[in-house]
Amino acid sequence: MLPSIAQAEPVDAVSAARWSSLVAAIQRLSAAHDLDEIVEIVRVSAREISGADGVTFVLRDEDRCHYVAESAISPLWTGQKFPMSACISGWCMLNGATAVIPDIYADARVPADAYRLTFVKSLVMTPVRVENPIAAIGAYWARYEEPAAETVSLLETLARSTATAIANVQLVASLTASEQTARRQLEIQRLLLEELNHRVKNTLATVQAIAKQTLRRMRDPAAFVAGFEGRLQALSRSHELFTRTTWTGADLAELIQEQLAIGQENAEQIRLCGPKAMLEPQMAQHVGLVLHELATNARKHGALSAPGGRVDISWSLSERPELALRWAEGGGPPVRPPEKTGFGMIMIERGLRHIGAEAKVSFGREGVCCDMLLPLRKAAESPLH
Repeated sequence: MLPSIAQAEPVDAVSAARWSSLVAAIQRLSAAHDLDEIVEIVRVSAREISGADGVTFVLRDEDRCHYVAESAISPLWTGQKFPMSACISGWCMLNGATAVIPDIYADARVPADAYRLTFVKSLVMTPVRVENPIAAIGAYWARYEEPAAETVSLLETLARSTATAIANVQLVASLTASEQTARRQLEIQRLLLEELNHRVKNTLATVQAIAKQTLRRMRDPAAFVAGFEGRLQALSRSHELFTRTTWTGADLAELIQEQLAIGQENAEQIRLCGPKAMLEPQMAQHVGLVLHELATNARKHGALSAPGGRVDISWSLSERPELALRWAEGGGPPVRPPEKTGFGMIMIERGLRHIGAEAKVSFGREGVCCDMLLPLRKAAESPLH
């Protein structure tokens, strides 16, 4: 059955405040206009959500780490640059991994001499972007202790959202620079800039909505991180397809293959059947998220959780023009309707409704079945609500 997430269980006041601060930070990042604004948001919010005694924001400057901003109980290294090989932020960016260090003097990755005049005894350093990191966020404590898993999750989620915000302002800056150097094509550049800004705002608004909906139904911090990260990855996979067609749309078969990771696990259990069909970006974005929710549920509870299970995905075109898309599971565990509406059902019902599409989910003896009717036209761009 589709995930039915119960009402959030009570969490302690400090934890709830930190997760709320994270969502607020994501909202501010979505509206950031330049790198300086992003740095300031992260500088303030990272300390709020981690409860640390100090935080730093470090940018990669070729083969050096540039400590560009901090918020701490006493000065750290703002304005200084260190070789990538000589600091823990460099290690995180070179390895694309988070470092959790309870005792900085017991870890060979930390240059102890650089810390002796500071208050720092333990730290967490996480990269901004796992592949080819462009920055790092550090949190420091004035006591020896192993930072809680929840704190690490908060910082990693902030780092992922920061990477998205930086990528977007870089795109806008690039087009702005092109506009200034190509005066003869001023009208065309302005149209491109407006279109990009529109897409950026719509994408980040969707990210905000996913964060709010996921947090609203959070049972525990780990569940939030897993659900939020999975949905961000689903959004990213759709966007990768758009770049191949210069944002003209996405091929439906390729979209399905990307979202279900066909060619990897469970490939023999998934069958596709349908003619070539292109979806415009906003339609493809929402359909991609729906496919992600259906696939996640199938792997946890449905047909893809059993060796003999299967998923048949078929589609057909009509003259209207419309595309009828069916997701049908079989051979899996018995299913029943969810007792409460979870985020997956909200994604299917409300998300598709906002782009003029229809969806009907049924829970038969053979498994979950979802029928979608998609208009093949330019749908109004709007985030999930």
